[in-house]
Amino acid sequence: MPMEFINQNVLLISLVVVSGISLLWPMFARPSGNSVSPAEATQLINREDAHIVDVRESDEFAAGHLPEAKNIPVAKLADRIAELEKFKDKPIIICCASGMRSNKACSELKKLGFEKLHNLAGGVDAWVGAGYPIKKGSKNK
Repeated sequence: MPMEFINQNVLLISLVVVSGISLLWPMFARPSGNSVSPAEATQLINREDAHIVDVRESDEFAAGHLPEAKNIPVAKLADRIAELEKFKDKPIIICCASGMRSNKACSELKKLGFEKLHNLAGGVDAWVGAGYPIKKGSKNK
């Protein structure tokens, strides 16, 4: 009897399993580095002199970025790691457009011994959405 039910309802059972996995996935796909909101990032910048690294491509960076951010595209992170070595023991906020590339960058930097990493939750989109200022242009600080 149970086997007959399974055979007749395989699509329904598959849907239930996939839905369950989708609901549980965020618990297992944890971001590397501490996730911080735009307000928490501002506090880190003001109180602990956190450095900001924007890992988007240069054209995205030029269209609008956090003030004082340094642009190092995630694909070039390994090649340009020397630029960040002096900040290894200081707080670093990693950002991208929405938080996906910055999560990858946090993972890479963590493997290289960086400990005070903070991933800007929601990325530059969340920063702008919260009403915080951005700068335009490609000046790479």
